Amino acid sequence: MTCGVVDAGEARGPGTAATVGSMERIRAVLVDIDGVLTVSWKALPGTASAMEQLRGAGLRIALVTNNTSRTRAAIASRLADLGFPVDAGDILTAPAATAAYLREHFPGARCLLLNSGDVRDDLTGVTLVEEGDADVVVLGGAGAEFGYEALNRVFRQLQRGARLVSMHRNLYWGTEDGLDLDTGAFLEGLEKAARIQAEVTGKPDPAFFASALAHLGVDASEALMIGDDIESDVLAAQRSGITGVLVRTGKYLPETHRAASGTPDHVLDSFADLPALLALLTAEGGGTPQR
Repeated sequence: MTCGVVDAGEARGPGTAATVGSMERIRAVLVDIDGVLTVSWKALPGTASAMEQLRGAGLRIALVTNNTSRTRAAIASRLADLGFPVDAGDILTAPAATAAYLREHFPGARCLLLNSGDVRDDLTGVTLVEEGDADVVVLGGAGAEFGYEALNRVFRQLQRGARLVSMHRNLYWGTEDGLDLDTGAFLEGLEKAARIQAEVTGKPDPAFFASALAHLGVDASEALMIGDDIESDVLAAQRSGITGVLVRTGKYLPETHRAASGTPDHVLDSFADLPALLALLTAEGGGTPQR
């Protein structure tokens, strides 16, 4: 089934709960940011207009991102400057999810943070330390800060018994200059060297999607997730019962798509095509998106 540049209704992967016919009941849309709405914080063509259309249709929207370089307020401000109708309350980030996880599971713990970018304002209730031994090592997004000295310090803390919490385990992310290495490329090495398993708090953790659904007040069957990472965004959402839509922008690679562990519910060339997909499936289902 196609509609313009839409390549929708592909065969579904195993373990997914939603159906193509259920799309007329979609009440909310979860949207990744990097690679979907923007690349290197520049808006992709037509994406701001598409979000305006979703707002106009009465759909609830949450921007769910593993971005760890900016706070929720900073992300909202940048997107608003680019013409997106969003505010900080629409944005759910891996750092905010990490803070909630640490407060619940490691209250009062001394936490060593290794991250590219300042997200301390979103780590409320977390005790961050610069010196001495840490109870928990927290990894955010990779960047120049992930040099040998910093990684070796993390490794030694893990050898001393510190727990390892990572905001995500993405291997790379897309920029206007191409793909850049991300935390997952270093995380796997640390896990193997220290013989431990990291606790991951952002996508693809099911709790992250559950938090987004609760934030929007909808069930999984009433939501759609659109992203450029087939595993962490789309298939992870489908395993939580959310309809998954993959876009061929950002970090999308055809070979990654072919080698994936499942099949997206729908594939689009761009987020700009999402309103057309929803209109097409609503017409086929004979209903309208619930508000």
